[in-house]
Amino acid sequence: MRITRMVGAAALLLGLAVSPAVADSTPTPTDSASTDSAAPTLAGTSFRDATEIEQGQTATANGSAGDYLYWSFPADSGQRPTVKATVKLPETHATETWQVDVYDGLRRRQSCQYGAQTRTATPDASSVELACTLRTVRAWSQAWANDPLPGTYYVRLTVVGLTTADLGLPVSTEVRVDSKDIGGSAAVDGSLAEPLVPGIAVKSEAEDDGSTDSKSAVLSAIEPEDGWSSGWWSDRWVWTAVGGALAALAGVGGYALTRGSGRPTRVPPGA
Repeated sequence: MRITRMVGAAALLLGLAVSPAVADSTPTPTDSASTDSAAPTLAGTSFRDATEIEQGQTATANGSAGDYLYWSFPADSGQRPTVKATVKLPETHATETWQVDVYDGLRRRQSCQYGAQTRTATPDASSVELACTLRTVRAWSQAWANDPLPGTYYVRLTVVGLTTADLGLPVSTEVRVDSKDIGGSAAVDGSLAEPLVPGIAVKSEAEDDGSTDSKSAVLSAIEPEDGWSSGWWSDRWVWTAVGGALAALAGVGGYALTRGSGRPTRVPPGA
């Protein structure tokens, strides 16, 4: 009976601890109509003038085959961003190869964990769809590593295989970024002092000097809806506490099963 109560208490403790972690990792529904209505309809032509978009927005832009189109978006620690791009081609065109690349705040090209980053459109294709799922953004990394870190990310969409006759043909594009919250399974010890946002170093120096010059403003104004994460809290703390509690209960239960009745066993005389 005592063991049954222990098991019941352990299950109750596990349920109470897991509930908030599951609730935190559940995506919050958003009004996609209102979000897309405010989405940008232009794209930048370089890193410096990349069009800022929020995650969950579907940005559109018109351009010409051969142009470099740039967007930027924020990504925080624990997120695994997926960039999707669609290029709508003119009715008449030759074979074209399109590619989407993603760069972090240090302009380091990030590899795609999976997704069709490069695709070739045949002459009868009306559109081409691209996708790139990045590795999980880490709160901290070694200086020599190329791990994705919190901050601004850049999307570059361009054609890498094009005939001279198709150069300059009009195209329309759509870009959307969504993220999956990975949680404590990707958490690491340590965090960046500041996210990798363009101009953040200039702003920090101005704050230290007490300057209010407008030139010290951060070049990128986008950030996650809930602000940048501090990097130290994750649901792995919950699982660590649950594991410790279960280990303690297992120790108590094992002791209760093995200690016996406490009375010495009597040996019959002459045995």
